[in-house]
Amino acid sequence: MIGEAVMEILIPFMMTYIVGQFERLAKGEIAEINVSGIALCAALMIACAVFALLCGVWGGKLAAKASCGFAHNLRQDMYDNLQKYSFSNIDNYSTSGLITRITTDVTNVQNAYQMAIRMLVRAPVLFIASIVMTLFIEPFMALIFGGAALILGIVVAFCMVRVAPHFKMMFKKYDGLNAVVQENLTAIRVVKSYVREDSEIEKMKRATGEVYKYSVKAERILTIMMPCVNLVFFAVNIVILTLGANMEIGNISGNVSPSQLQTLIQYSAQILSGVMMVAMCLNFISLSKGSMERICEVLDEKATISNPEGAITQIADGTVDFENVDFAYSEKSDKNVLSGINLHIAAGETVGIIGATGSGKSSLVSLIPRLYDVSGGIVKVGGVDVKKYDLDALRNKVAMVLQKNVLFSGSVAENLRWGDESATDEEVRLAARQACAEEFIDNLPGGFNYDLGQGGVNVSGGQKQRLCIARALLKKPKVIIFDDSTSAVDTKTDALIRESLKKHAPETTKIIIAQRISSVCDADKIIVMDEGKIVGSGNHEQLIATNDIYREIYESQLKGEAEHE
Repeated sequence: MIGEAVMEILIPFMMTYIVGQFERLAKGEIAEINVSGIALCAALMIACAVFALLCGVWGGKLAAKASCGFAHNLRQDMYDNLQKYSFSNIDNYSTSGLITRITTDVTNVQNAYQMAIRMLVRAPVLFIASIVMTLFIEPFMALIFGGAALILGIVVAFCMVRVAPHFKMMFKKYDGLNAVVQENLTAIRVVKSYVREDSEIEKMKRATGEVYKYSVKAERILTIMMPCVNLVFFAVNIVILTLGANMEIGNISGNVSPSQLQTLIQYSAQILSGVMMVAMCLNFISLSKGSMERICEVLDEKATISNPEGAITQIADGTVDFENVDFAYSEKSDKNVLSGINLHIAAGETVGIIGATGSGKSSLVSLIPRLYDVSGGIVKVGGVDVKKYDLDALRNKVAMVLQKNVLFSGSVAENLRWGDESATDEEVRLAARQACAEEFIDNLPGGFNYDLGQGGVNVSGGQKQRLCIARALLKKPKVIIFDDSTSAVDTKTDALIRESLKKHAPETTKIIIAQRISSVCDADKIIVMDEGKIVGSGNHEQLIATNDIYREIYESQLKGEAEHE
């Protein structure tokens, strides 16, 4: 890039010699032109042009490779850091916001980086070398060029300061745009079922309108730069020509020949183009500044949950204890989601948890694999505080089947092996059998090799749930948690799954969150929750007799079933 700039400076200087020969011949200063000198100079100009071309191509390739590598590493670092986030870290960002940061924002930074590599090296060399060469020809002209560059620098600085806030807002609005697209594509069946296409189109118009508004504000400011460059360029040329003409006829002191005047005009273009290159580079940097700030937010975010020093990697059994546990999702929150939780679950015990929506059931079980940390108190697994365990070791032995059943692109077997990558085909089949999924899998085209598609779109909700249960069982956990994960299966299949778990995993602690009392009525112990507190504990018969909330839920469901019949 430096070589390219130097060659571009030398070419006009050599051109001065060629034009000067014809100029001197016309004035009668020489009898004939120096043909060999002109030929040599022309050959050198061609060589310089070719060398500049090669340097430009090579520099462009290096800049592209460096910027692509930078973007690759940046995306990888962001993604690696995201994998370390706890749930509380992830709660600070929207999904669409994270996607925008990893895609659009990184691309903006990549473009600015590539531009900076080329322009911030080439432009200063062009500018300084052109000024130096101008000083050799006519020092006063160098002052004019310097003044013009200063004026352009002020204009560029003004534009950059004004445009930066608009670009920052524009990228924030991109988050909203991505959220609309993501939400629409995720829920496209609901949109069409409720004939909400027009509403979604209007929502998209509003989102794109916000992006458009701030984009236009930014571009309006940037449009000032190019007319200013042209104005300064033409003004400088007029001044050069006027001064040169007056010097030639002797009106003012100075010694600038027509050939030198031509060279000065070329140098003025190179000086101003150098300033313009810096302006363009600063434009990209300004565009990427907001993006870089958003990227740094992700990179600088420290995981709130991490492995302790000397972490324990072995879990004795599936005993679970809550000791005076309080929990809030945010440290700034005045109200706890869970308060004063005391609970003992013996290894191998089946425990049901029931309560109204928002009573804290899912929050309670999310503390066991340390997806969140308690605000107060202690959660123990195997008699040890979960904060003392290695996170991977703890989560490998505490399996969760979540409310939202998530499957990934790939075959049935590949999805099940998320539980254990080294599982044999027989172990995969056994886990499917225990989850009452083997029969429907065998009926799929290709059986366990059937491609589920993204999110498992080509299987039913109940089938998804059974596949997720099989995936969890394949981990052979000490504790398995079902967070309302049999809601989409019929009561008969629900009962078969519970019976299978009791038979094939007697030593595994089973915690079942359910809306249906039929899913937990045969549990060893049932926990009743209300407004983040445990308000009842016992077996089905005991709670029917002693707990009003449990009895009301039972009677309402019993009445509903009777009316349905």
